[in-house]
Amino acid sequence: MGDLILAIDQGTTSTRAMLFSDPTRVVAVAQEEFAQSYPRSGWVEHDPEVLIETMLRTVRDVLARARREAGEIAAIGITNQRETTLIWDRTTGRPIAPAIVWQDRRTHAACERLRAEGAEPMVSARTGLLLDPYFSATKIAWMLDSVDGARAAAERGELAFGTVDSWLIWRLTGGRVHATDATNASRTLLFDIRANAWDPELCALFGVPMAMLPEVRDSDGDFGTTDPAVIGAAIPIRGVAGDQQAATLGQACFRPGMMKATYGTGAFVLLVTGDEPVASSNRLLTTIAVRRGGRTRYALEGAIFVAGAAVQWLRDGLGVVGHAAESGPLAERADPAQDVYLVPAFTGLGAPHWDAEARGAIFGLTRGTGPAELARAALESVCFQTGDLYAAMHEDFAGGEATVLRADGGMAVSDWTMQRLADLLAHPVDRPAIAETTALGAAWLAGAAVGAWPDEDDFARMWARERRFEPAMAEEERLRRVEGWRDAVRRTLSG
Repeated sequence: MGDLILAIDQGTTSTRAMLFSDPTRVVAVAQEEFAQSYPRSGWVEHDPEVLIETMLRTVRDVLARARREAGEIAAIGITNQRETTLIWDRTTGRPIAPAIVWQDRRTHAACERLRAEGAEPMVSARTGLLLDPYFSATKIAWMLDSVDGARAAAERGELAFGTVDSWLIWRLTGGRVHATDATNASRTLLFDIRANAWDPELCALFGVPMAMLPEVRDSDGDFGTTDPAVIGAAIPIRGVAGDQQAATLGQACFRPGMMKATYGTGAFVLLVTGDEPVASSNRLLTTIAVRRGGRTRYALEGAIFVAGAAVQWLRDGLGVVGHAAESGPLAERADPAQDVYLVPAFTGLGAPHWDAEARGAIFGLTRGTGPAELARAALESVCFQTGDLYAAMHEDFAGGEATVLRADGGMAVSDWTMQRLADLLAHPVDRPAIAETTALGAAWLAGAAVGAWPDEDDFARMWARERRFEPAMAEEERLRRVEGWRDAVRRTLSG
């Protein structure tokens, strides 16, 4: 067995491959961006073959950069954008349609119809989720009803559904394994998170034939070995987790009460609650944090649909910055006397509002408002939304350890943003020494599964902080700013 662990991190806008020699050392990294398509307003799609092509290229690239061979890899861990939905033909392996991305809102009417019929209480009780286009079930039904012959083929068992992890596993194993892990299954609206099984009644409700569903395995389960023809060696795939759960593991958030926030295209905050699921009274999600060795642990989760995407909008839509890294220094130059608020509801608002019809707005504009104030408003919008989730989570779950928030992802690199986050939360924020915690979490699952890496306690002791950000804003100023944000959100909501 080799000495390296390979993490494949397939995200919303890029695919990354990382080689680790141990939990504290990254040997090499390769990353490739790819395009999303927007065929109609509210629609977001990916080309499934591009996901495979970028995965294979980054794996080859990272091995070349490390000057190592595929046979030196002991195990592979996979982490992925969640809820994104693919359906393919079991015989040919060809997708029947473009992948429908988690951000896509085309099935909003279907969700509203089911809500009007009174289905949401049952759905939430079993899945921990809400009726929203964000999740996979209505996306599957839309594909089956929109592609000629698809529903009949699915009923005959000829089609396979998968979130992105299942698609990558299928292709890496040469079509031998159709499987997912419990964290990804828990994001489909079809999985009973207490029974840890696909739910026939939910499948019937959404019109999804059970014959097309993947087998659900532990996050550190055996997902087969790679076909040597695909990446050059037969390597065990021994770690799989959705990106937010993988980041929670990579941040060593194992004990109840520990929290992490990951800032990518969107942002996601998870609070670990332990061995029992906690129902939210604030429209947060109850989700599976990890399933290892048959033991399931749960978390509360809040989703922010637009985080890094707000900075991309500044760059690509407005031309306010030429590069995302410029946003923090620009925000620092903003006029402190101007209270400008951006509510970035470009595709609706996520938790705790769950308003698919809300649309973005800017409040407090004056003749003196310029690029610096817009940059500050964009970055602060992510901090304010994190604060909304932080407050809701602690109202739902007061147990466990009172810990700092551990932050990672692209926006966590910005010192200005992390300091403003600590200020507006009135709570410390830790930034880890290894920033790519999503890939690290997937690597840890795989490395621990094959005995090459330490288990939880030792791994948690190895976690290292790069910097802690302590709150420095006066409480009166913080409360005034937070109330201004809440007023802006109220004006934006569609109801």
